[in-house]
Amino acid sequence: QKMPPSLPATINIQEPRWDQSTFQGRAKHFFMVTDPRNLLLSGATLEEARRVVENYRAGMVPPGLTEDQLWRAKYIYDSAFHPDTGEKMLLVGRMSAQVPMNMTITGCMLTFYRTTPAVLFWQWVNQSFNAIVNYTNRSGDAPITPSQLGTAYVSATTGAVVTALGLKSLTKHLPAIIGRYVPFAAVAAANCINIPLMRQRELKLGIPVTDESGNRLGESTAAAQKAIFQVVVSRIGMAAPAMAIPPVIMNMLEKRAFLKRYPYLNAPLQVGLVGFCLVFATPLCCALFPQKSSMAVSSLEPEVQDQIRKKDPWLETVYFNKGL
Repeated sequence: QKMPPSLPATINIQEPRWDQSTFQGRAKHFFMVTDPRNLLLSGATLEEARRVVENYRAGMVPPGLTEDQLWRAKYIYDSAFHPDTGEKMLLVGRMSAQVPMNMTITGCMLTFYRTTPAVLFWQWVNQSFNAIVNYTNRSGDAPITPSQLGTAYVSATTGAVVTALGLKSLTKHLPAIIGRYVPFAAVAAANCINIPLMRQRELKLGIPVTDESGNRLGESTAAAQKAIFQVVVSRIGMAAPAMAIPPVIMNMLEKRAFLKRYPYLNAPLQVGLVGFCLVFATPLCCALFPQKSSMAVSSLEPEVQDQIRKKDPWLETVYFNKGL
């Protein structure tokens, strides 16, 4: 039996498999990255994927390796290891954990929104989870100190809880359907607080910017601001369908005899509806902006522009990892 021809060492696995300049290409990429089945992979499978990817990057191609196997290893590697540091990411902070974690937390937030203790508890759980995700998927390779992490976490959680309770008190005399949207408004507001706070080090010191080939040119705070803005928009978009559609359906169902007869089905139904929305909303909203984002050199801070001009006077565009 003939061996398949050896794979060339020229496939660029630094980039995703699909064209990232199109929304469709980015969506295909993120459907792979956010696939919850990646959470079930064993440590040995992750290490094997890392070995295949690192060997291939070093020019060592194992005999019999196919292109599909290479890309599969690359996506397993990307799902578990940070793109800038190479560290194995916390399990619940990985993008593949977004759907199962968010469907549980969001479903419970939408179910138990009527009492103040429940609002406090689920907003705290949600912001604790968001803090882990924002830290795990930060851009750049600079470390963040425990005190910075603690300050950011407490500020973001307090902001979310205060927002939720404030909105809840405002909607007391409004129709019930309006009250159901308090969790979404609180989550949207909290994302605007939590993400910049968890990534404040990037806003102070900047994130690495590179040329098209990946050569590091310096650190830019302007790039960090753009990266964080894009992530905030994506996260709010991700939450919107899961927190906007189920309340309408549940409001209709609660008026029917079925849920009155079986009230214990309220939470599972809500979690299931949220999960269905998130399976699509998570990758599609991650795909709103390219992961390898770009900006004009002229939009960077003057000192970073000068630094880049010394290295490459004709360079017009720089690239950076926006984080997730």
